[in-house]
Amino acid sequence: MKLIRLHQPVLTQWPDLGGFADLRNEIDRLFAAPFAGLTDTPRFASGWSPAFDVYENKDNFTVVAELPGVKKEDIAISLHEGRLSISGERKREEESENTEVYRSERTFGRFQRTFTLPAAVTAEKVNAKFTDGVLTITLPKAEEAKPKQIDVTVN
Repeated sequence: MKLIRLHQPVLTQWPDLGGFADLRNEIDRLFAAPFAGLTDTPRFASGWSPAFDVYENKDNFTVVAELPGVKKEDIAISLHEGRLSISGERKREEESENTEVYRSERTFGRFQRTFTLPAAVTAEKVNAKFTDGVLTITLPKAEEAKPKQIDVTVN
């Protein structure tokens, strides 16, 4: 199975265009509906939602998350009953009292995503690496979940 990430542009909310914001939210909801089964946590449920990719090969599932500005100690990963949960927080930098903000587009806050894995994994061998703002989690498939080659005999 191949997943393609849906990129949603961030639009500025203008007070005099409130009706368009409602239209955008409705369109987002309609496009998100067919993909709702791929993740158990809606993208709009938190202040921000980092981009995730999920890959599978014959031996592993791999989850890659873009987490710029998040510190390693602010990330929590858990695996329970075939569900991988990743949560964390990107904190706002302190601004001095004499600073005037002209534009602010970056989002901050907590996030949580939960993915239901389609096959059993070996929890003791799960590996997570965090390098340059990219989290990579490798989840080795359990032996019973790996594809088996079956030889055909001819009589």
